[in-house]
Amino acid sequence: MKKWLVSIFMIISLISILVACSNNNEGTSGEKNDNENSSDGPVTVNFWHTMTGKNGELIQEMVDRFNSSQTEVEVVATYQGGYDELTTKLQQAIASNTAPDVAVIERAYVEMFAESEVLADLSGFLESSSVISEEDFVEGLMGHSYFNDQLLALPIYRSTPILHVNKTLLEEVGAEVPTNWVELKEVANKLVVKNGDTIERYGLTMPYDTWYPIAMISQSGGQFFNEDKTSVGFVDNGIGQEVFEYLTDLQSTGALYYPPQTDSGSIANQMFIEGKVGLLFQSTGTIGNLQDNVDFDYVTAFLPQNDQYSTPTGGGNFAMLGGSQNKEAAWKFMEWVVSDAGGAQQYVIETGYLPFTTKMAESPEIQELWAAEPNRKVAFEQLQYAEDTNKSTKWPTVMHEFFAAIEAIMYDGEDIKSTLETFKTAAELNLN
Repeated sequence: MKKWLVSIFMIISLISILVACSNNNEGTSGEKNDNENSSDGPVTVNFWHTMTGKNGELIQEMVDRFNSSQTEVEVVATYQGGYDELTTKLQQAIASNTAPDVAVIERAYVEMFAESEVLADLSGFLESSSVISEEDFVEGLMGHSYFNDQLLALPIYRSTPILHVNKTLLEEVGAEVPTNWVELKEVANKLVVKNGDTIERYGLTMPYDTWYPIAMISQSGGQFFNEDKTSVGFVDNGIGQEVFEYLTDLQSTGALYYPPQTDSGSIANQMFIEGKVGLLFQSTGTIGNLQDNVDFDYVTAFLPQNDQYSTPTGGGNFAMLGGSQNKEAAWKFMEWVVSDAGGAQQYVIETGYLPFTTKMAESPEIQELWAAEPNRKVAFEQLQYAEDTNKSTKWPTVMHEFFAAIEAIMYDGEDIKSTLETFKTAAELNLN
């Protein structure tokens, strides 16, 4: 994204949230609101989400199941665009007192809203619940739910990057599924097929995204932000240099195909489906689509380790807005989503997203699914190594600077060391 667009985005964000702070300071401590029971009919709860297409239809079906399960609350679900678009709309709605009761927020943006005190603390609701408790949630997916000792968001559709493998191609070249960076380089190079100067098959691909370099920084023992969130320590300690040297080295031999920015995820997926690449770094959310479309032996595995296994997480959390006048009704919906078999559990089964409570993971339905499709269980097991090192209220801005560094190195062949130094300078201007 161009820098002027980023600046405009941040200015809108700042103005919206500052106004919001003055309008919505009430109700952010998790206190229940008495205004919602003033009529005899069901209480309407407005729910904003980010899913369209088939997954959007499944979200609506989940909401329909909730509405049919009781008569006290009527949830109205509205698609508000992808994560960035919904974030902008939510900031504007908070400022104009037209915000929904519940909204999905990409997990890395939760802190930005939390800092402005516009989200309700869910701790009290969970403490009074008879069907779900804070301890029931999978720890690896809760890293972005807390802020200043408040619980401000819960998982709804969460994912993590994982290694997708064309096992048929690996057997063809006599290779095993790689478990570390050394093996990954060997296998990826073995998979390359050239016809003159034309590469007909690549070893590895991955979408244009910050997710994968962040994973590799953690796998090398580094952190994206330093401990006090004032800098990006992986530049000074050489880990960033190591990560991008590894990637560009793979790229130079055809062992890595780095797709164009636009629609890079779809391009990477299609290349994997067509056997034009043997290994794919991609979200767990694609497992269902890949399984339905490949005609080879397809397996998943942990992202290969360098010094250690590590993976970031991603996807959507949902939060209750502090200004909601329908908190009890909103909580009734949220509680059902995270605890009922017809709630997010069914959505997880239908889509490939991760179970996020132990009860969900241990349910007969999920156990049956994992027995039939073990690829999905691998993704859940990898959560033991989940580590979100990009947690900061300034992440949305720093993220765009990091994208610019990735572009310079992976697309334009710019010098790694000087590019990362430039990124570090820009990041520190935002962080301090």
